[in-house]
Amino acid sequence: MTKMSGAKVLLESLEKQNVDVIFGILGGAILPVYDALCGNEKIRHILARHEQGAAHAAEGYARASGRVGVCMATSGPGATNLVTGIANAFMDSSPMIAITGQVPSTAINSSYMIGRDAFQEADIIGITTPITKHNYQPRTIAEIQPMVNAAFYIASSGRPGPVLIDMPKNVQSDVAEVELGITDKIEARGYKPALEPDLTKISEAANLLADAEYPMILAGGGVISSNASDEIVQMSDLLMTPVATTFMGKGAFPECHPLSVGCIGMHGNPAANRLIGEADVLLAVGTRFSDRATANLDTFAPNAKKIHIDIDAAEIGKNIEVDVPIVGDAKISLKLLRAAVTKKLPRMKVSAWSKRVKEAKEQLSPLLKGRSKDLVPKALLTELRNLLPADTIVTTEVGQNQMWSALYFQALKPRTFISSGGLGTMGFGFPAAIGAKVACPDRPVVDIAGDGSFLMTENELACSVAEKIPVIVIVLNNSVLGMVAQWQRTLYNRRYMAVNLGKTPDFVKLAEAYGAQGFRVRSLEEFQKAVKTALNCNVTTVIDVPIGSEQDVVPFVPPGCGLPQQRGDY
Repeated sequence: MTKMSGAKVLLESLEKQNVDVIFGILGGAILPVYDALCGNEKIRHILARHEQGAAHAAEGYARASGRVGVCMATSGPGATNLVTGIANAFMDSSPMIAITGQVPSTAINSSYMIGRDAFQEADIIGITTPITKHNYQPRTIAEIQPMVNAAFYIASSGRPGPVLIDMPKNVQSDVAEVELGITDKIEARGYKPALEPDLTKISEAANLLADAEYPMILAGGGVISSNASDEIVQMSDLLMTPVATTFMGKGAFPECHPLSVGCIGMHGNPAANRLIGEADVLLAVGTRFSDRATANLDTFAPNAKKIHIDIDAAEIGKNIEVDVPIVGDAKISLKLLRAAVTKKLPRMKVSAWSKRVKEAKEQLSPLLKGRSKDLVPKALLTELRNLLPADTIVTTEVGQNQMWSALYFQALKPRTFISSGGLGTMGFGFPAAIGAKVACPDRPVVDIAGDGSFLMTENELACSVAEKIPVIVIVLNNSVLGMVAQWQRTLYNRRYMAVNLGKTPDFVKLAEAYGAQGFRVRSLEEFQKAVKTALNCNVTTVIDVPIGSEQDVVPFVPPGCGLPQQRGDY
């Protein structure tokens, strides 16, 4: 038995979970934890400049490393400032622990208790219940370690996601006799993710794939979460079938592979959108069939028998009716399915389909159509791919920059393309890049940004510089909120409203004001030079790339239309 404060027990529990970094901002209700953290040599604290940035950095860390990211904030506004980042992690199934301070749960020196509208009190448990897998609020020191163990288990197992631990200040400050490390028992009543699939369903899926003439694989973010990218490649090579990805699945299958057809969706690769409509069997793995991926649900893959593998049973049949539902871990399920299909190979008929896939890619894939030496997104992003090592981690902001990246920047490995999918959070990319760089310090990390999105969290330049976390930001600067302006241009007869950002700030001077370096480029040659300079130095760099304000992301699928009705020329 050892006498410890609750704050010390919390940190010891985090150390047992191999936490090596916390992104956060302190405040009064979390001060005991920060006091215990002072002098701690096992856990690095990175001081963000806004709690939203801390949450996005924790998610970037998680998605780059596959480990649980941790962020921390005080009560009230500190906790509520984490909410956007927590919601983003929930929508994109990222493993994250958010720790918040809370006002005392019992009276201390006549101070108010929880529920009495104390200074900086907010019901963060109630606020975050819809956007977390679970949340906890220990009322005694004895509850802390079991809650931390359970929180990490829930966040990282099954379909990953965020878990919140709300720490009343008196529980942090109190001292009690504790027994740490006596048990690793995890109590999560009612929570038991299914990893092993039903073998009957595996057999049914194998029969469908063996009989298919035009099979296709759709890989989603769940493939990356379960580290099943190798299994997708093996399945594709076995069947000689094309692989499309959802936006969240980008990188799950190397986009340089001959059978890669890129992302599907509203701004997807036209080859992928066309071929998925021609497939007769669709193997979908780790995807929730979101509206941005499928467009009109009634016309999605209309000719295909659908096999859906997902660890979350709630996603199967939610948006798309499927013929063979398989609930289980993607990696385990794909291994079993590949073995079952291998036994039926003599029945495979794929030669005509292989020819059609090659033809569709040659006719429709954006990267194979036209070249330009102008400062346009396609030229910039294809050149960026040439300049960056294969293992470079790229994050993106949200908007046109994000969709141009999906179309023109090839992701070659899993966990190298990180973006906000379900929530579409502007400002996500830069703090996520900081978190990714902390997770993978020996690899380049680049944020592909738009000026509007970057402006939402550019204050994290202070964190990047002060904490010596060098990342590269490439700002595709069109002086407007580009995606909204494109929609106003296309769907609202050019009636522009509240989208003009003007010429402020000067991003070069902004970077320099924070102690970073900045470049403004006016040609593709200057862009190449700036990127090479940034890669060869250990300094946070912002590269400002002015582009035209009326450049559109094309082609696109208009609202209400199906994927084959994609419009626009690129």
